[in-house]
Amino acid sequence: MNKNGSRALVHRPAKNAMQSGTFRGDLWYVEFEPSRSQYVEGLMGWTGSEETLQQVRMCFGSKEDAIAYVEAHGIPYILLQDATASRVPKSYATNFLRKRGL
Repeated sequence: MNKNGSRALVHRPAKNAMQSGTFRGDLWYVEFEPSRSQYVEGLMGWTGSEETLQQVRMCFGSKEDAIAYVEAHGIPYILLQDATASRVPKSYATNFLRKRGL
């Protein structure tokens, strides 16, 4: 059981917009929501926190494995939907068509 009451987020991150590859696109991650607020350290102005669960990021091969892990450990979780975008096929010729309505 999670002693500090923070919930886990089970999600698969969106593909990087700057790259066209699909490496590690099938991994699911378990991250934890912050249960305590952050504070600003007075001398240097750094942001700090007393909670170390924010630094934990576990990866799993499937959504079922990630859900099984959090349920086996009694951690409350939120399942976030996939962030997959649908691709609209276009031909190369559409780049040269005159745009109507300008």
